Amino acid sequence: MVDEGAGEGAAEGWLGVDLGTQSVRVLLVTADGTVLGSGAAPLAGRREGVRHEQDPERWWEALCTASRTALGSAPPGLPIGGLAVCGTSGTVLLTDGSGRPVSPALMYDDGRAAAEAARARDAGLAVQDTWALPKALWLVGEYGPGLRLAHQPDLIVTRLTGEPPPADSSHALKTGYDLHREAWPEAALAQLGVPDRLLPDVVRPGTRLGEICAQAAEATGIPAGTPVLAGMTDGCAAQIASGALRPGSWNSVLGTTLVLKGAARDPVRDPTGVVYNHRAPDGTWLPGGASSVGAGALAAHFPEADPAVMDERAAAFEPSRAVAYPLVSRGERFPFRAPEAIGFVLGDPADDAELWAALLQGVGFAERLCLDYLHHLGAPLDGPLTFTGGGARSPYWNQLRTDILGRPARIPEQTEPALGMAALAAYGVSGAEALADVAERMVRVRTVLEPRAERTAHFADPYARLVNALKARGWLPAPVAEHARMRLQPDTAES
Repeated sequence: MVDEGAGEGAAEGWLGVDLGTQSVRVLLVTADGTVLGSGAAPLAGRREGVRHEQDPERWWEALCTASRTALGSAPPGLPIGGLAVCGTSGTVLLTDGSGRPVSPALMYDDGRAAAEAARARDAGLAVQDTWALPKALWLVGEYGPGLRLAHQPDLIVTRLTGEPPPADSSHALKTGYDLHREAWPEAALAQLGVPDRLLPDVVRPGTRLGEICAQAAEATGIPAGTPVLAGMTDGCAAQIASGALRPGSWNSVLGTTLVLKGAARDPVRDPTGVVYNHRAPDGTWLPGGASSVGAGALAAHFPEADPAVMDERAAAFEPSRAVAYPLVSRGERFPFRAPEAIGFVLGDPADDAELWAALLQGVGFAERLCLDYLHHLGAPLDGPLTFTGGGARSPYWNQLRTDILGRPARIPEQTEPALGMAALAAYGVSGAEALADVAERMVRVRTVLEPRAERTAHFADPYARLVNALKARGWLPAPVAEHARMRLQPDTAES
C-alpha cells in the first residue's frame, strides 16, 4: 500500500524490480521503508509437459509499464538513488553479442534438460535437473555455439544500461558458478563441452553495473544516470525484504512455490545438493532450498475461487481428514530430490472446503519438513522466522502455518521481493553499511504470530502420515523421515 504524502522531505527513493513468474513488480521506497509507489504488469508463459517458457521481450514491456506506474506516485523531483533487479532462479536464455534474445527463456522449473543434468553430475557438479547449467547445455545443443547465456535479470539490465552486464553471483549459482572460489569451474565445464564465451563474467550482488541510459529512461520513466546495482535471485530478494540476514534467521517465501532462505556464518553442507548456499554481498552465507510445493496448487485446483472465502470455510477442517502433498508440477527439489514425484491426496475430502484445507495444510507440512531437513543437516535455526511472498497475504494461512510449525513467525508490512532489491541498491550505493542494517531499517514488521500448542499437537498425526507416505514412495530418505518423526515428540507431548 502506498503511503500518501509519506515522501515529503524524503532525501531519495530506491527502486526494486522483481521479475516474477506471473508479473513484473516495481517498488519505490525510502531508506526507512516508506512505500512511495508500486506498479505491476502481468506475464504469461507456455507450459507443455515438463517445458515452461516465456517470451523475454514481454519482460521488458512489463517492466516499462510497472516502472511508470510506480514512479507516477513519487513526489515531484524525488531523486532516485539506485535500483537492483531480481529474477526467478534458474531462468536463462541465449542472446547475441549485443544482448538481444535469440531463444525463448527456459523458466526456473523447466525440466527438459534432465539428460544434460545427469551429464553435469557425472562431471562432478552438484546440479539439479531444473538448474540453469543443464538448460544452457540444452540450449547450445538446439541453437549452436557462438551465443551468450543470459540470466533473466541480465537481459533487463542490458536494456536499462545499454550494454550486456556481468551476472551477479546469486543468479550464476545454478549455472555452476563456484561461490567458494568465486570462479567458474573451468575443468568441469570443459569436460561438458561448454563453448568459450558462453558464460558471462560474474560479480557480487550490490556491485555497480552501470546507469540508466537515455533510451531506457524514456521507456521506463526512471531518470537517466540512475545507478543500476547487481541483484540477487527472487528467493534471496525476499529474504532481504524479510530482514532475515543475521545467522540463525530464516525466511519462508510462499508464492507459486515455496522457498526457504536462511543466514549462517558457514555454508550448510548437503551431500545431496538439495540445500545450496548463496553468498551474501559481505561474504557470509545464505543457505536454503526451493520446493515445488506452493500456492500454485490452489490455483490449479480452484482457478476461480475467492481465497478469503475458501480460507473461512477451511477453518472447519483442522486438521483435514485428507492429507495432501500439493506439488505444483512434476518433480520435487527440496527437501528431497525426486524428479518423478507428483502431487497426491491421501483420503477423500468431503467437499471443496476440505480439499482447500488439505492443500493449505499440505504446504505447511512441506514447510515443516524443509525445516526438519535443515535441522538434520545441522543448519542454525535459532533465529526468528519470517513469512513473505504472496501466501503471506492470507491471515488465516499465516496462523495455520505457525501452528503446524510450532514456532513464532513474523509478518512484515511489505512481503515483496522488490523491497529486498531496493535495500540491496541502497546498500550497494552506500558502500559503508552492512546489508543487514540497511534492510532492518527498511523492513517494518506488521505482526508477530505465536503458535497455539493444542493446534500444533493436532497436526502431528497428519504430518507423520505425510512423512510416512513420502518415505513409502521412495522419495524421502529413511534417515530424514526418522529425524522428522523424532522432532514430533515434543509436539505430541503437549496433547
